[in-house]
Amino acid sequence: MPAPIRLRELIRTIRTARTQAEEREMIQKECAAIRSSFREEDNTYRCRNVAKLLYMHMLGYPAHFGQLECLKLIASQKFTDKRIGYLGAMLLLDERQDVHLLMTNCIKNDLNHSTQYVQGLALCTLGCMGSSEMCRDLAGEVEKLLKTSNSYLRKKAALCAVHVIRKVPELMEMFLPATKNLLNEKNHGVLHTSVVLLTEMCERSPDMLAHFRKLVPQLVRILKNLIMSGYSPEHDVSGISDPFLQVRILRLLRILGRNDDDSSEAMNDILAQVATNTETSKNVGNAILYETVLTIMDIKSESGLRVLAINILGRFLLNNDKNIRYVALTSLLKTVQTDHNAVQRHRSTIVDCLKDLDVSIKRRAMELSFALVNGNNIRGMMKELLYFLDSCEPEFKSDCASGIFLAAEKYAPSKRWHIDTIMRVLTTAGSYVRDDAVPNLIQLITNSVEMHAYTVQKLYKAILDDISQQPLVQVSSWCMGEYGDLLVSGQCEEEEPIQVTEDEVLDILESVLVSNMSTPVTRGYALTAIMKNSTRFNNTVNRIKKVVSVYSSSIDVELQQRAVEYNALFKKYDHMRSALLERMPVMEKTITNGPAEIVQTNGEAEPSVIETKLTPSGPQPTSQANDLLDLLGGNDITPIILTAPTSKPSSVGGELLDLLGDLSLTGVPVPQVSQPQFLLDGLSSQPLFNDIAAGIPSMTAYNKNGLKIEFSFERSNTNPSVTVITIHAFNSTEVEMTDFVFQAAVPKTFQLQLLSPSSNVVPAFNAASVTQVIKVLNPQKQQLRMRMKLTYNHKGSAMQDLAEVNNFPSQSWQ
Repeated sequence: MPAPIRLRELIRTIRTARTQAEEREMIQKECAAIRSSFREEDNTYRCRNVAKLLYMHMLGYPAHFGQLECLKLIASQKFTDKRIGYLGAMLLLDERQDVHLLMTNCIKNDLNHSTQYVQGLALCTLGCMGSSEMCRDLAGEVEKLLKTSNSYLRKKAALCAVHVIRKVPELMEMFLPATKNLLNEKNHGVLHTSVVLLTEMCERSPDMLAHFRKLVPQLVRILKNLIMSGYSPEHDVSGISDPFLQVRILRLLRILGRNDDDSSEAMNDILAQVATNTETSKNVGNAILYETVLTIMDIKSESGLRVLAINILGRFLLNNDKNIRYVALTSLLKTVQTDHNAVQRHRSTIVDCLKDLDVSIKRRAMELSFALVNGNNIRGMMKELLYFLDSCEPEFKSDCASGIFLAAEKYAPSKRWHIDTIMRVLTTAGSYVRDDAVPNLIQLITNSVEMHAYTVQKLYKAILDDISQQPLVQVSSWCMGEYGDLLVSGQCEEEEPIQVTEDEVLDILESVLVSNMSTPVTRGYALTAIMKNSTRFNNTVNRIKKVVSVYSSSIDVELQQRAVEYNALFKKYDHMRSALLERMPVMEKTITNGPAEIVQTNGEAEPSVIETKLTPSGPQPTSQANDLLDLLGGNDITPIILTAPTSKPSSVGGELLDLLGDLSLTGVPVPQVSQPQFLLDGLSSQPLFNDIAAGIPSMTAYNKNGLKIEFSFERSNTNPSVTVITIHAFNSTEVEMTDFVFQAAVPKTFQLQLLSPSSNVVPAFNAASVTQVIKVLNPQKQQLRMRMKLTYNHKGSAMQDLAEVNNFPSQSWQ
């Protein structure tokens, strides 16, 4: 056979290919020739063929058929063959292939070879692709080479030891004696790899970390020599002596000084020297400074040193290199909580980064700006952030608007400033405002009683100019429904009132209803606002009736349901309309408290605990509810109306129930069951309840296996047909009861609504109770009967029990 072409010729030929298909054809021809040569056991050109195969492998073509040829080259006595063989093994083999097991003996022999370069090839290959079995077998040879006096082999052995430790961590102690003298080496290559090995050992073992902390003075001395040494052509990079070794030492110091006062104290001075003496005109110096800053922030350093580190990051913000600015912003964001005042000094520079053209820098600057907001700078920072909101790209508007809402709520200097800021965001961010912001803003407006007239007037002006911004329109519609009388009365102490007629208010709300830009949710807000104004306006009630009747046949089911129920209020329940549509009370405010939220109310109601997520029982589908009724037995059981909190306080489904007076912060969705009489006759007239009614004693409904259920009763002031029963579940055992679910059913002559429990875990030792509210409508004043189903997990067992309660106090139903 003729001699195969050389590697250079192959590369030149492949590069002349004009198309991918032409290149593939050349590769296939050459691979066929290489296979033929391998089959004929051509030892003369095996090295050349494997080299060409590796080049084709790097181009992405399959080269697995050359794996055994690599092993043959490794076993050769020629250095040139071994070099290509080991290179092929590193590229074509990994520990998932059985072929690599055949290499163990070859590598072991080469580790003991008389030539250092052959030993170096074996070390490199083992450190690159050695499996855990190979590492176990060859760790002794690596440890032996780590103690040799040859610096060329020691640096390669140190890196190979790192790979061995990663694969087999329990072999770490084997290398401990060999590490004692590594830092005394003058050769920078050995020093560098030694620091890498020490870092790996400290990160993987707390015992090693404690052992190597005594090396801190030695590491400090090496770093000081690097800083103070003069020009050295061998190690100089842009005027700095061996920056790679400096960075590695700084990283090791960071690990050794973390949570250790003595080690941190020993390295404070050298860190200050590095921070002040490093040249910053080149990127090399900036890399060292950055590592220095990270080390200062991670150890227990002095306060002055931390301020110095933050000042370095502040200088990075002025750098023209975008990467350096991004790194500085990210680092400041991590340290702002621990060194807030020091970061505040660079506030103006950080705010300037909001104008950067790079979107990554903008985002980091925005996040850092919000982290810097406090009560002292709220006005200035909000001006900058509102300007940024006005000019930023669409992808920033949602996050920026939410951040402004949170900051304003936390640090607002006055109610009026708070309202004005929110108005600005609504008109600037428009539809980019998140859905959850609308109910939160409505709550804020409701609680600002003295600002109602000012707010509704400002919102009316804003909605006149633009009805395309859905969050703005929703908040405006809600306010115009609640405070429409304040708008038309012209009462506003904050600024000169505007003169608005009832018809003008209805005109703008009707334009929202018919606008193509309005979403179904927005139309629901607008229709409810029009209905609310039927009790606030005196001259336009007939017009409101017509509008409501028109939407009784709307193709939007939600809108149609609202309109039908509002029509029923006008006709069948007109005597209740003014009470149902009266102004909302001051809303409750939630404070996050672990898994549940404590609801703090302003006034009449007692604080209650509501669950922030659905219990495992959840609102059950109709099929599940029917199964429960079948299980409980009897044909006179009425379906249960289950309600559960949702995450959106003003959800469309919950607005009607809110309107009818059953307002809670979570918004209770109206169940999709056919119960209109109960909805209007019962829930529609839900008043605020007094304390537990005098004369209605509590009762024990269930007491078995350590679980005790008590009932307490409340009576409505205006609708005596509605009784509210609060269940209290106690657990007297020593183990908590989990996944607790209480279910109930009553005869058809009653109607029952079961609200969500405060928790699904009943604490042990009667430490606390789980509460759940049941609302019962008893229009015929009959004696109440109830069947209960209790399920829970206790001591690893699923428990279930049925019970019937017939001995309710007569005061609870008469």
